Amino acid sequence: MSSIDLAVIGGTGVYRLAALADVETRHLETPYGAPSGPLRIGRIGDARVAFLARHGEGHALPPHRVNYRANLRALKDTGARRVLALNTVGGITGAYGPRVLACPDQLIDYTWGRESTFWDGEGEPLHVDFGHPYAPAFRQAVLAAARAAGVPVVDGGCYGATQGPRLETNAEIARMRRDGCDLVGMTGMPEAGLARELGLDYACLAIVANWAAGCADAGEITLAEVLDNVAAASAGLPHLVERLARG
Repeated sequence: MSSIDLAVIGGTGVYRLAALADVETRHLETPYGAPSGPLRIGRIGDARVAFLARHGEGHALPPHRVNYRANLRALKDTGARRVLALNTVGGITGAYGPRVLACPDQLIDYTWGRESTFWDGEGEPLHVDFGHPYAPAFRQAVLAAARAAGVPVVDGGCYGATQGPRLETNAEIARMRRDGCDLVGMTGMPEAGLARELGLDYACLAIVANWAAGCADAGEITLAEVLDNVAAASAGLPHLVERLARG
């Protein structure tokens, strides 16, 4: 069987990867502590794929408490070279409504106080090139896998990463719209930047669970609505990941 190449990080509502067979569980420690939970490593066709639930399999970790450094380092230590991040988000602009899957190509970081680098004061800091925050070639591979699997995915868009865990105000979303954001989530950073520091090819599939504050007359956002929309938008993910793993 081939070595691990692809890792998938699941967000809110995605706590397992249904396509995985012959699953092995690994509990890892890293120099940055323990990851959010066990790594589930299994087979998709002839490919070995690792899966990690970002918030823990029982969703115990809010976005600002996730140990992003440990998560990425654990995936790197398993041998993964490509990381597909599944992020549950809100939609801001018209093409990014509930139940849409999107593969953004840009990112704005509004988070604060998170461990955003592997540099801990020893040696020279690493200033990585981050002009294109998602690895362009890998992002194209994700889009190609989606087309081959017949899964509709919106190509492009800007992800705005907010601190959380509270949802945003109408005014904050209005500012993000003016800044050029199409999507809003709480886990896109520092994850993408840390992946770049480790030399991992990293791309995001954003699962739109609801309209962001003030973007629709939908009333108060409920958890039941969010989870229903995540389930609907995620229905084609096993086929997409299978195609991606083959490549």
